[in-house]
Amino acid sequence: MAENIIVKQQSKPVRTKKTRDIHKLPPFWNGLAHLAMGLFSFMCVYPFLFIIVISFTDEQSLAVNGYSIFPEKWSTSAYVYMFKTGDQLLRSYGVTLFVTIVGTLLTIAIVSLYSYAISRSYFRYRGIFSFIAFFTMLFGGGLVPSYIVMTQVLHLKDTVWALILPMCVSAFSILIMRTFFKTMVPDAIIESGKIDGASEFRVFFYLVLPISLPGLATIGLFAALGYWNDWFNALLYIDNASLVPLQSLLMKVENNIQFIIQNSTSVAGTERSELIRTLPMETTRMAMVVLATVPIVFAYPFFQKYFVQGLTIGAVKE
Repeated sequence: MAENIIVKQQSKPVRTKKTRDIHKLPPFWNGLAHLAMGLFSFMCVYPFLFIIVISFTDEQSLAVNGYSIFPEKWSTSAYVYMFKTGDQLLRSYGVTLFVTIVGTLLTIAIVSLYSYAISRSYFRYRGIFSFIAFFTMLFGGGLVPSYIVMTQVLHLKDTVWALILPMCVSAFSILIMRTFFKTMVPDAIIESGKIDGASEFRVFFYLVLPISLPGLATIGLFAALGYWNDWFNALLYIDNASLVPLQSLLMKVENNIQFIIQNSTSVAGTERSELIRTLPMETTRMAMVVLATVPIVFAYPFFQKYFVQGLTIGAVKE
C-alpha cells in the first residue's frame, strides 16, 4: 500500500511556471513591429533623400513649383557650379581625409594609453591625471590663449597639424575609455600577462587592445565626425589655400553666393534678374550638404556594430 502511494506521488506531473518569451511574437504583432520600425527608418532616411533630390533639381523649377520629391525638371547645375572651383575641391577633400584619418588614429592612440594608465588601481598618480582630464571638461583657457599657443609658441599656423592637434585629446573620450577598461577588461588577463613576464606595454598591446574594439570604435567614430565636420580651426589658423579643408571651402562657396547676391544691386535690373535666375542658390546649398555628408555616411556602417556595443559601457549584467 505504501509503495502504491509512493508511485502515485512520483507519477504526479510537476507544474512549471509558464514564462512568456518576449522575443517570440505572434505573426500579427511581429509584422506590426516590423512595419513600425520600417516607417521609423524611412522617416530617418527621407530627409537626406529629399536633400539629394533637391540638389539635382533645376533652380528655376524649384523657384516656381517649390520643393518636391518628384521635380518637373532635373539639373546638375549645382554640382557644376561646385566643381568650377577646379582642383581646389579635390584638394580640400584630400586635406579633410588626411586630417580625419591621421587625427582619428592619433586620438585613439593617445586616449587609449592615457585611459589605460588611470584605469589601473596600482598606478600611483591615477588620481592626479584623472583630475587633470576632468578639469578640462569644466574649465578652458579660452580662444585667445589657444591662438597664442598655436601660433606664437608652437608655430603651427598654416600647417596641417593646426587642424589635428587642437582636437586630438578629448576628456570625454578619456572618461569613456577609462570606464571601459575598468569594467570590461578582467584583471586576471593583465595578471596572467605579468606572470608570463610581459611588460606593461606588451600587456596593453597584445592582451588589452584586442578585447577593447567596441570602446576604441566608439571614440574613433566621435573623433572622425569631429575632424570631418571641423571648420573653425581652419578659420583661425589656415590662410594657405592648399590647406583649406572641405567644410571651410563649402562655407566660402556659400559666402560667395551671398556676396554676389548682396552686391548685385549695381547691376541693371534685367541683368540682375538674369544673374539671380541662373545662379543655383538653393540647389547649391543642398549639393554642399550632399558632398559633406555622403563620405562619412558610408563610413558609419563599418563602425555601427562596435559603436552599439560601446554605448553599453558600464551596463549592469546579471
